[in-house]
Amino acid sequence: MATLRQRTRPESPYPAIISGCRREPNAVHTPVAGSRQSGISIGAIEYFSYDSDNACVHAQLAEMIADLVAQFPETQNYPRRIVCLTEETTETIYLLGEQDRIAGVSGYTARPPEARLKPRVSAFTTAKFDKILEVHPDLVLTFSDLQADLARELIRRGVPVVAFNQRTVSEILEMIFFLGRILGCEAKARSLVDRLIANLQAISLSASQFPRRPRVFFEEWKDPLISGIRWVEELIEIAGGEPLFPELKEAAFATDRIVPPDLVRERNPDVVIASWCGMKVNKDAIRSRPGWEAINAIRDHHIYEIKSTYILQPGPAALTEGVQQLHFILAKVCGGSVPSDIQPAERVDSALELRKSHILITNP
Repeated sequence: MATLRQRTRPESPYPAIISGCRREPNAVHTPVAGSRQSGISIGAIEYFSYDSDNACVHAQLAEMIADLVAQFPETQNYPRRIVCLTEETTETIYLLGEQDRIAGVSGYTARPPEARLKPRVSAFTTAKFDKILEVHPDLVLTFSDLQADLARELIRRGVPVVAFNQRTVSEILEMIFFLGRILGCEAKARSLVDRLIANLQAISLSASQFPRRPRVFFEEWKDPLISGIRWVEELIEIAGGEPLFPELKEAAFATDRIVPPDLVRERNPDVVIASWCGMKVNKDAIRSRPGWEAINAIRDHHIYEIKSTYILQPGPAALTEGVQQLHFILAKVCGGSVPSDIQPAERVDSALELRKSHILITNP
């Protein structure tokens, strides 16, 4: 009986994904000795049928695939109606200039502002499945174990799903590049990644000129206290600080990153930077924690907020506005300077606005 196998054209930059296994771009899967072959291509993938005995079946299969090619020309091989259930993939697609392909977004989406005009089909851990199906998606993008149930239900309903789980700066860059491949715009994704890396390098160079590296307690939730989410800890180091709990960045789950308030007091951070997801930070509540009045950050009035949309989304925002606000805050704490081309573009904490005149701004 005839079988279908597939190979990637040597000149194609896109890997074939076959049964969950990645085939390298230059891999060629050849027929067994003595067999006859013919084939037809669909986009970057060539489909070959091999049969040494039944040429009739072979021809029928080739004709069937030819019909499919006619129905789905190469320009339509990539997803055209994408639903993004988190903000970072939405922002990435906009930055790639492919926003017309977005058919639905999360209700929490804030970047870019124009994305809020798209149909809102989900929260973070819940979704309106009927609304998702109404926009006829050919791909839904999800994030992390927290959306595993959403992904499972969408797959059960026959919707193609790609689930990301980026946790580090490197993985965020990989997500952007991989998304570019999915959309068929790899060159634009490579250009975006290059710009993001250049921004991180500029901030790291600026931070190397700081007179000291402040100890940073980054508070991502208030009760219980949660800290140490990995990409933020890495960005703190790039921005010129020292994370207060570096041992926590290996912990994948928030429940493994709970810290006792007394331990924060003992480690005595120079600055507290808070970002409570979906909630405005209450600085008075932070100041009034028992024993915290002796902490350097509290005594020296170094409590700052960064909006969660800038720092807690593992995507382009964290690698641009998020890290730039971190760098700006740390410059204030240690008396460093900030080149004008890496200043925050968005509004910063009001306490920083009042003190901007005390932060030296230098020309690049």
